[in-house]
Amino acid sequence: MRAQKAEGTRDLIGDEMRAWTRMQEAAAAVFHPYGFDEVETPAIEQLDVFVHGIGESTDVVRKEMFRVFSGANYERVLAEGSDASLKPKQRLALRPEGTAGVVRSVVENNLVPQGAAPLKVYYAEPMFRGERPQRGRLRQFHQIGLEWIGAPDPAADAECIIMLMDFYRELGFDLSKLRLLINSMGDPACRPAYRESVRSFIFDHADEMCDECLVRAKINPLRAFDCKNEHCREVMQAAPLVTESLCEDCASHYAEVKAYLDRAGIAYIEDPRLVRGLDYYTRTVFEVEVPGAGVGSIGGGGRYDGLVEIEGGRPTPGVGFAVGFERALLALEAMGVSMVSPADELGVYVAATGADMRTHAFDVCLDLRRAGIRTEADYQSRSLKGQFKQADKLGVRFAVIVGEEELAAGSVKVRNLTTRTEELVAREEIAAYLLAQV
Repeated sequence: MRAQKAEGTRDLIGDEMRAWTRMQEAAAAVFHPYGFDEVETPAIEQLDVFVHGIGESTDVVRKEMFRVFSGANYERVLAEGSDASLKPKQRLALRPEGTAGVVRSVVENNLVPQGAAPLKVYYAEPMFRGERPQRGRLRQFHQIGLEWIGAPDPAADAECIIMLMDFYRELGFDLSKLRLLINSMGDPACRPAYRESVRSFIFDHADEMCDECLVRAKINPLRAFDCKNEHCREVMQAAPLVTESLCEDCASHYAEVKAYLDRAGIAYIEDPRLVRGLDYYTRTVFEVEVPGAGVGSIGGGGRYDGLVEIEGGRPTPGVGFAVGFERALLALEAMGVSMVSPADELGVYVAATGADMRTHAFDVCLDLRRAGIRTEADYQSRSLKGQFKQADKLGVRFAVIVGEEELAAGSVKVRNLTTRTEELVAREEIAAYLLAQV
């Protein structure tokens, strides 16, 4: 059988890999000034980390999470018909999102002890969900995420949103073409009563709602706002709004977040039906869309003040966001923007006019690469004509021709493969000359 990648995955090759690298560089450029450091957590965690953190009612846990078993444990599950006899450490899952794993690390390693400064970290990692593969939705996808744990101040919410929008600007988005949606989901003091009002609304309209929404109504009725059934979404337009039920503290927190965004000049749209897809969110939630790009949300996040406690730690507030790489890339392409920088596109091919020039071409390649210039050469004994054909196929911008006459004069010939013009350049100045062409 011919080897093939798993359905819903893709190889990051060439410009896509360079774009992923560029996104990570943009994250460092935007997040480091705010005091964030990079972190990496395991791609595989105990199942309960996600079940407890994300919520049993979510589609992520109920339908999309990949379970992982060793060969021996898989045989036990098949024989027994369930994983009930497995120990918690044997019940594993691939990471469907980044926040729960970071919070698990915070609890396990006591990263935010009593009285300590908040923890500020970000990550760039693959995530895994068993979704039906489609445009912008893969079973292995990549996210840039940021977590700020230990800061209850509304300014932290606002600064997360500001960083998110600055990050999009750094990637090349025109912010005027993005829609930033914000809302408050309340907290344990005011959300229970709101949940009950939504649950009652759904049951009052049971004959108009899909079976999935009726199940959601029993577990977490707020999930009905995310239903993909168009008729359900129309019915939910008349449901009670969370902003009508916020307690005084939540209303004040939300007002302060908006005030900070206004001071920073961040444009936003209040969407009282925005609930996000994970159960751990409290108070501020936000999401970014690109109208017309056909990819849905390209990122979002919010506050999760109860998650550390759910994962076994002491009560500790948190806020963060995540950006989907594949969707962001599709949105940029729809806007006609490339994430590949001119430096990535420089590209040089060093061609030798004959076999006796091969060692001199080797020296030129060495000098250019040590100067940080992406350099290719012939390693298949091609003729000079064949070398130029290879350079064209590689899409490089310049060819450096190493010939006997040029070297005797202390020079090499540089051909611009776009304009087809040539110029003699001093051998010792070739790297500086090429770098000046970026």
